[in-house]
Amino acid sequence: MDPSTTAGIRTGASITEQYLARYEKAAAGAGDPAGLLPVTGAQRRFLLARRLAPGGRPDVVPLFFAFPRGTVDVERLRAAAGHLAAVHPALRMRPEVLRGAPVQRLGAPAAQVERVVPRPGESATAALRRTLLEWSAEGPPFRLFLADAHGPLGPQGDGAALPSAAGAVEILALVLDHAVCDEQSLGRISADLADAYERRLGPDDVPPHRAAEEAAGYREAVHLQLDAEKRASRPESLAYWARRIAPASATAGGAPASVTSTSTSRTQQPRPTGALQTRLPIRADDGRATAFPVLLGACGSAARTLAGTEAPGRTPLLGYPWGGRPAAAPDVLGCFLNTVVHPAAPCAPDDLTTTWWDDLDHADTPFDEVVRAARSAAVPWTGRLDGLLTFEDLHRRPPLRLGGVPGREVHIDGRPLQAPFAVSVSYGTDLLVRMAWDRDAVPDDRAHDAFARLTADLAGEPAGHAPLG
Repeated sequence: MDPSTTAGIRTGASITEQYLARYEKAAAGAGDPAGLLPVTGAQRRFLLARRLAPGGRPDVVPLFFAFPRGTVDVERLRAAAGHLAAVHPALRMRPEVLRGAPVQRLGAPAAQVERVVPRPGESATAALRRTLLEWSAEGPPFRLFLADAHGPLGPQGDGAALPSAAGAVEILALVLDHAVCDEQSLGRISADLADAYERRLGPDDVPPHRAAEEAAGYREAVHLQLDAEKRASRPESLAYWARRIAPASATAGGAPASVTSTSTSRTQQPRPTGALQTRLPIRADDGRATAFPVLLGACGSAARTLAGTEAPGRTPLLGYPWGGRPAAAPDVLGCFLNTVVHPAAPCAPDDLTTTWWDDLDHADTPFDEVVRAARSAAVPWTGRLDGLLTFEDLHRRPPLRLGGVPGREVHIDGRPLQAPFAVSVSYGTDLLVRMAWDRDAVPDDRAHDAFARLTADLAGEPAGHAPLG
């Protein structure tokens, strides 16, 4: 069929409307409806991915900070984390399935702060990586892990000794279930944790009226987000996304196994991942590298390089998080974003920018609605993405400070990915560009070529001349 019209798009109830109807029916018979809430579209996706992941492991968002050894007082940190859990309802969220409907239930505040002891011959970074892989679905969605490094850390946080580094360090991992946070939440959590630690606050220091106000604000924000998702699931929006995705899927054909074999059994260990990173300077008179369409174009170049010669003309489908709380929503922590799909066909920069602005007009359409729209228009796409792009403005998330001591953010790679490759770009005093890839899906040499293409595009240089870190 021709997906350029709404003719092939289902005009019945949207996925969001169907879900809310099931939720209301399930909640009507719940024993404690006051603590029960529906989930947003992004939370639906994360909870579904958790059900399909090995061992039911959730997608987690970690931040790692290196401090001089002896800086962190574990009990003081545990109290501060408990204070945050008592203040912010999202950090008390527990996912459940109630009569077939995914829901979130607000529980009592709980803080999990653990010391991680490396095994013989294991580095602190490897021990923390192992701990994250062992994350249990039972327990609070906000956890902190502290490990002593046996030697000074290199600039990438890889445990490599630096001759000029003074003293040993300890690495603090601040980790959240992605179903309870987004980028906007990360800066708030770092700031609030530092404040609670500095003031020696604990969960008992949260007045009941403030806890009630925060809970009411979170409930309002969730419902406003769902209202926005319902409005963004009208036939016109679904037809738009069917038109966007149809040409890409039409060229996909038999996509090469080297970049699409990402399924893992529930008992199989996560695939090893490779990683590269570099830092690019930001010139005061040139904002090109931090313009999001430029990042999309560079990531598209990398994706096409990864596809190689096995799929000539194939258009990769990338995903990137976008959005935030609805305009009228209270400023609360939570997962208020959406994964926007970007067909990474080669095109002129101006055309890419124009198309991107058009995409943003429909960016609130939940990802599962986009997948259903494509399938309703006879587009053979399962919803699997070829790559992910995230962008973070570090000016909105300064380094964590504990007791007046600033932590140095480090990066620990090797964790499981939700796509064959993922690009992360952090904008601070320079541009930190990182790429990770699934080594079972992407050959290392091709990943290196793709990273060179990515960084060359961002630096405005010929491919192969961009610096690798």
